Amino acid sequence: MPATPDSQPSIARHYHERTKYDPDTIAAKSQPLDWNQQPVPFKDYKLGTSVDLKLYLTDEFDPTDATHQAWRRLSRLFLCSYGLTVKMVTMSGDPIYFRSAPSAGGLYPAELYLISRGTPLLPAGLYNYQPRSHSLLHFWDSEVWSGLQDACLWHSALQQTQMALVTTAVFFRSAWRYQARAYRRIFLDTGHLLGNIELACALNDYRPHLIGGFVDESVNQLMYLNSDQEGATAVIPLADLLDVQQNLPIAATALPSKTHRDYPKIADGDLLSYLHQATQIHPDPAPPTQRVLIGPSRPVQPEPVAPPAEPVPDKYNFPFCLKVSTVSEAIQWGDRLADLETTMLKRRSTRAYSGADLTLDELRALLDFTYQPQHYIDQSFDRQPDYFDLSLIETFVAVSGVDGLEEGCYYYAPNAEELRQIRFKNFRRELHYLCLGQDLGRDAAAVVFHTADLERAIARYGDRVYRYLHMDAGHLGQRLNLGAIRLGLGVSGIAGFFDDSVNEVLGIPADEAVLYITTLGRPK
Repeated sequence: MPATPDSQPSIARHYHERTKYDPDTIAAKSQPLDWNQQPVPFKDYKLGTSVDLKLYLTDEFDPTDATHQAWRRLSRLFLCSYGLTVKMVTMSGDPIYFRSAPSAGGLYPAELYLISRGTPLLPAGLYNYQPRSHSLLHFWDSEVWSGLQDACLWHSALQQTQMALVTTAVFFRSAWRYQARAYRRIFLDTGHLLGNIELACALNDYRPHLIGGFVDESVNQLMYLNSDQEGATAVIPLADLLDVQQNLPIAATALPSKTHRDYPKIADGDLLSYLHQATQIHPDPAPPTQRVLIGPSRPVQPEPVAPPAEPVPDKYNFPFCLKVSTVSEAIQWGDRLADLETTMLKRRSTRAYSGADLTLDELRALLDFTYQPQHYIDQSFDRQPDYFDLSLIETFVAVSGVDGLEEGCYYYAPNAEELRQIRFKNFRRELHYLCLGQDLGRDAAAVVFHTADLERAIARYGDRVYRYLHMDAGHLGQRLNLGAIRLGLGVSGIAGFFDDSVNEVLGIPADEAVLYITTLGRPK
């Protein structure tokens, strides 16, 4: 009997199942790369005015010059978030640039824009960040802030702020190499960038307010994007903490979209674009009398879905399982977070591990920095940074070599701040296999898995949650990245793995969708 629309899984679940890697089919599905079509990871504009940010990176300036200080903060924010950090030259003589945020395959699908309301520094309009020249390209000089507010359904964070960042995805940059599965990597890479933005803001006295619920096509049109090729992924108003009026309360970050179950048979080449269209939020067709009003003639959607009022209980709390506290001393980031900036700019993904053990204290410190930001307020970090919904993300740690910790698979319980052992085994051989034969999985001392109950997540936020989950997993992964580099450890994210085999090997429930893997170890 053919499937009916009601019996079909949602399009997000369908996409997830279709893009799983399987050892029996991965070779047949792989396609040779067309190097003549390799995308350039930079965006060029034929018109516009360039604002050079390099001028403000030097330490030679008058500290009483408020304008220079303001430019310096903005320049450092962009450099640490998405700036170029390393230039390498290939054997063919072509340059390769690496950035402060990691990207699968070095493809950098994200673009970073700034929208100014009109400030003493930046006239109103649209700006694109140009990493190669570390500059802002002012490509549209009209006032667009009210259009942004309308597209974001009059989110409260846009009422007092004067600038907002917008992240977008240029789909082909990742799809060229990873085909349909690229959608996962695009949003993991965007999550890395969001993690960098959060921490770069702490360095420069800004507070980013994350908005994931917006009318997609309205933002795309506002930014003059060709939505078939590039689409908005997040809007981030920047509250200037040096302006008391911009010390804003935290607001909800996510809105639900529809859940689509009535969809046709989709060709592999159309799967990514179909999912992206299906996860969009569209203008509310309801008449004004049925909509909430903020002030005169400002119609908005009802309030976004809020996280649960009470923390979700930690799982795997068996009375006889081994439980290990992860309470830790905080990683120190230096005077005025100077060591954070250094770490962000020198971060590189580890290519090989020695196989040597980590210490339990090192693993504790990494988990503490990643999941317990409230322990870092004395170092001027945000005690409650914005995510979309961390209550949907679960964390498992496969321990192969941590001195002071028995080998096996552990569930990390963030509320209780402890690891709970759920399997007793050395997984090195299996991890090598799960990670598509990459030695990183075999030689790592610990491997962190981020997962989510996809059905529960879709019931809460519709198909759009697939974006939220991967951005949140990437955000967590970037904190693990930076914490590991600060401790002198090796770290590398892996987005390619045999999905179902992860659940089987580690004993994770089959309904947990594996989102991301982060390997940790001693660099070779």
